[in-house]
Amino acid sequence: MVKRVKMAASMALSTQPYKGARDFYPEDKRIQKYMFDVLRSTVEKFGYEEYDAPILEPLELYLAKTGEEIVNEQTYAFEDRGGRKVAMRPEMTPTVSRMVAARRQELAYPVRWYSIPNLWRYERPQRGRLREHWQLNVDVFGLAGIEADYEIISVADSIFQAFHAKRNMYTIKLNSRRFMDYILGEYIGFDSVQSYSVSKLIDRMHKIDRAEFMAQLDALCTPSQRETGSVEKLLDVLGAKRTSALPESVQGHVSLAQIKVLISLLEAAGTENVEFDVTLMRGFDYYTDIVFEIFDKHPENNRAMMGGGRYDGLVGLFGVEPVPTVGFGFGDVTLQQFLELHDLLPKLHPETNAFVILVGDVFTAAQKPIAELRAAGLNLAVDTTGRKIGAQIQTAEKKGIHYVIFIGERELAEGQYVLKNLHTGAEEKHGISRIVTIAKDYRHADDDDDI
Repeated sequence: MVKRVKMAASMALSTQPYKGARDFYPEDKRIQKYMFDVLRSTVEKFGYEEYDAPILEPLELYLAKTGEEIVNEQTYAFEDRGGRKVAMRPEMTPTVSRMVAARRQELAYPVRWYSIPNLWRYERPQRGRLREHWQLNVDVFGLAGIEADYEIISVADSIFQAFHAKRNMYTIKLNSRRFMDYILGEYIGFDSVQSYSVSKLIDRMHKIDRAEFMAQLDALCTPSQRETGSVEKLLDVLGAKRTSALPESVQGHVSLAQIKVLISLLEAAGTENVEFDVTLMRGFDYYTDIVFEIFDKHPENNRAMMGGGRYDGLVGLFGVEPVPTVGFGFGDVTLQQFLELHDLLPKLHPETNAFVILVGDVFTAAQKPIAELRAAGLNLAVDTTGRKIGAQIQTAEKKGIHYVIFIGERELAEGQYVLKNLHTGAEEKHGISRIVTIAKDYRHADDDDDI
């Protein structure tokens, strides 16, 4: 046993992160910070406030309405030392519903909240889907009308606009779970168990081939349903590309009228890349009416990037009066892929404005101008290694820092410091205030500009 322990201790530890998770080196974190800054500023323009909650929740929170696949196959669940069954949150909707329920009578409605939590799902890592990710969640509580659905979709569309995306780069697809419940139940004649199973099958229909879809659909039908053409009736509905192409007998349903109103509202506001998709179901069990997803139209990433919808019953599961709710989630992985594929990521500079090189034995005397530069708003990295100046400059270049400031005895005596532009090689002497102005302004200028 001792020998085995010694052998294990001598083995080199892996430098790789946990499978499906990511290390964020500074250049990676810079991209994430940029994306999160745009997300926050965009949703806050609509009056949304940020909240957060623990990453651990009771497992039962997800058993009620999240969906069997998430709970049984994708949740990181364990028993803590107190014997409680807990889970690392796979999504945020149950959590925010719990929080609203906890203060149901105290909140000022409508409640507009957002968060960018860290989420975990145990699934096979693939393009656009990792086990760990961050996700923007935007929810409005207390609005029962179609105006809330319109607002939420407008927020989602505005996010893409804030990243300078053109509307021909993405499509907003809409459907209604209420309408589909009517189709599967009253129109087709499925019972509740069949309707649930068929809805799950429709949700997967674009991920499996048609023969498999047809075989599974046929297996869910009773012999009499097959004989009376239930399969053909459903396929007729699923084949409709527009609301006007649906069977005439379902045209009068109130939920379909709501979809038409919503599409008209969005188009009137300039959101013309919106379309009806009767096959859009969304996988979570808590959706009650309008659902939507936004699809990337890039040929290398033709997939749903984010989605959401109305879930009016989730708050009521906590024993309080239900609250009408609409919301969506948008993961950071799919957002970054969209920005990269469409060349929408700007060149991001290091947070450090300048690299300070001390020339000679001036460490103590240099602290005053360094403090003044920082007080004036500059982020400075000071090299105190005493290495050759060339090696220090190479360090600054490797870090991607734009400027070097030289501080020596002559510069301290004159109050004028050498500022070197590492992109152009130009050097000039300036006082503190001028250095601050130049170092701040470069972020808005072309990299090839002189000092």
